[in-house]
Amino acid sequence: MSSQMFKAAEAVLRVERTSLRVQQPASSGDMISLAMGEPDFDTPPRIVQAAVEALQAGYTHYAPLLGDKALCSALADEVSAQSGKAVKAGEILVTHGGTAGLAAAILSIVNPGDRVVIPDPTYSLYADLVNMAGGICVPMPCRADLHWDLERLDHALDGAKLFVFCNPGNPTGIVHSRAEIEALGQLVNKHDTLVIADEAYSDLVFTDRPFTSVLHIAAFAGRTLFCQTFSKSYAMTGWRVGYLAGPAEMITAAARVHNTVNGSVNSAVQRAALVALTQCKDDVKRMYDVYRQRRVLMMEGLSAIPELKLNEPEGAFYCFPAYSLSIPAIDMVSLLREQGIAVRPGSEFGAAGEGHLRLSYAASSEAIIEGVRRLKRGLASFK
Repeated sequence: MSSQMFKAAEAVLRVERTSLRVQQPASSGDMISLAMGEPDFDTPPRIVQAAVEALQAGYTHYAPLLGDKALCSALADEVSAQSGKAVKAGEILVTHGGTAGLAAAILSIVNPGDRVVIPDPTYSLYADLVNMAGGICVPMPCRADLHWDLERLDHALDGAKLFVFCNPGNPTGIVHSRAEIEALGQLVNKHDTLVIADEAYSDLVFTDRPFTSVLHIAAFAGRTLFCQTFSKSYAMTGWRVGYLAGPAEMITAAARVHNTVNGSVNSAVQRAALVALTQCKDDVKRMYDVYRQRRVLMMEGLSAIPELKLNEPEGAFYCFPAYSLSIPAIDMVSLLREQGIAVRPGSEFGAAGEGHLRLSYAASSEAIIEGVRRLKRGLASFK
């Protein structure tokens, strides 16, 4: 068959037809980027050193398919401490970042035609993976304050195979309260719906109330895959290491996908992740304190722009303001690039994200100040 005869698989075409994900040009020159979805910090030195030492110690061979035994044991301890339940062997899977964890989770659960409920707006990878699996995405528009509409969620979950969500929220910065998570637990039991809980930003919560994980709520046990990553908390995006935790039968199915597509995770990286998990709480706190300051700086800047309305971001490192101008978000982003400021269109995260922009405060204070200044100037000039 010549290359001219080639046609991609239907799974690829489904994603191409439906994906909202936007590939922006690389920022260069004088461009200020507030579009990034990763920490701007370097990985803490002791994590880097742990990888060097692991390589020198011979961690250059395949790791066990479920993950390095010492790392799996430490992760089991972490999950057990949060859930209050002993985590058994086979209930943890180390993955190639949170992304491969989500892929393994969704592709191991969703059959063609299965209905999968996702909040709208939310992280766009979820829908792409559901479409790749042949499932049917059921977007659930959130309330005006970007929290869940629980009555609408109740209706949406009727007959649904799966609910996928992130908490804290990307792109919204929303952190769901204990009452909301408990209500969700009741609803998924009522409708016998499985759950994937992506808690990538759980160490970045800026509310006065403690963060509520699905691990804290008994109603999720037995039906939930907990998806976590080392990327955000430890500034390890390029290391590609995350994990899933959940019932052994769900982990076994996810591992079948992950092992088929990815194989085991880099051996030395897993040893570095073990050091991150067990020795780097002070590094996490140091970066958290900087994000807290930057969050206030960005909120103050955005509140001074008359064309914007901002729901206070409670977690992650994003602001998701609505703008008052009648310009589609994708076009707004292009216009703002001409002003020297890169942001992400709210419509990338679902139809309900239209009319919003996502700005990241995982950037220097100087970049935030100058970026918000350019944003203000640009919005004023578009009227």
